[in-house]
Amino acid sequence: MSPHPLPGALPAPRRPTADSVPSLRWGVLGTGWIASRFVASLQSSTTQRVVAVGSRTQASADAFATAHSIERAVRRATALVADPGVDTVYVATPHHLHRESALLAIEAGKHVLVEKPLGLNAIEAQEISDAAAAAGVFCMEAMWSLFLPRFDVVRQVLDLGMLGDVRTVLADHGEHFDAPHRILDPAMAGGSLLDLGTYVTTFATWVLGPASRVQASGSMTPRGVNGQAAMVLTHAGEATSVLHSTLLTRTPTAATIAGTAATLTLPGPFFQPGDVAVTSADGSRTLTWTEPEPIGHGALFHSALEAARCIGEGLLESPLHPARAVVRNMTALDEVTRQVGVTYAPTR
Repeated sequence: MSPHPLPGALPAPRRPTADSVPSLRWGVLGTGWIASRFVASLQSSTTQRVVAVGSRTQASADAFATAHSIERAVRRATALVADPGVDTVYVATPHHLHRESALLAIEAGKHVLVEKPLGLNAIEAQEISDAAAAAGVFCMEAMWSLFLPRFDVVRQVLDLGMLGDVRTVLADHGEHFDAPHRILDPAMAGGSLLDLGTYVTTFATWVLGPASRVQASGSMTPRGVNGQAAMVLTHAGEATSVLHSTLLTRTPTAATIAGTAATLTLPGPFFQPGDVAVTSADGSRTLTWTEPEPIGHGALFHSALEAARCIGEGLLESPLHPARAVVRNMTALDEVTRQVGVTYAPTR
């Protein structure tokens, strides 16, 4: 059977615009690198309002509030989640504090957007999701890639069956880090897997579904965090994903979805805004969607728009990244960590 012919063009993305969703009042827990970029992205590209920030020290909260023109700065997380002027809490604390921070906000009746990973493992991710559902508040992992216009193009290509029977996913994420970066600290659940590896496993399980088998190998740094990991996941129908993460070297950080009719490629960094290319199986034709937005973390606001859209519609989770998808990914990642000998300090 000859491959199905490609259409005239790739589909256009369908992401919500800034003025099409409610303007929520956000409180931010954490004052690190990702929190700063998230707030800057919201303030430059949306009508969302960041009204409060909380940190472990008042000085850090004050400095962050001054830098981002935020009204209120508090030292205790309990004070932030109790603020009646806050609708939604963005959890940007270190990985090992995600569970504690998210549950605190949920208990206070706040919607939560939790930086990835939602928890250190599938058990924590399920616990947080269950608590939010029981409290009747919205909860979502801020896996920002899945809410980008680029990924909505990919989503439609897959839904339309343009690639045919998808057999293979390839994805890589490698960056180099120097001390004293948090990712190198075992006390803060550092290592390549929760920071970088979660992008590639999320991508694979998003495209191919749960992993039925996992094979992994890796190496540790002298400080005792995972330096790099190579993973082979088997999915339904014996489809395969071949994945890699490293914090030791900078790698292409590209991704490929290969089917019997066509192959889709995401030039690196695949998890950020960027182009999409689909090439027919015989190589005779390529369609390209070109990213209109600047590449970089300035696009973090797309996850906030998705949260605002869902909250405005009364949803308790995003249909684009529901709790079951997060747990599915973390279950695969848990098996990777087991096989490569990674353990994280308990959060209780």
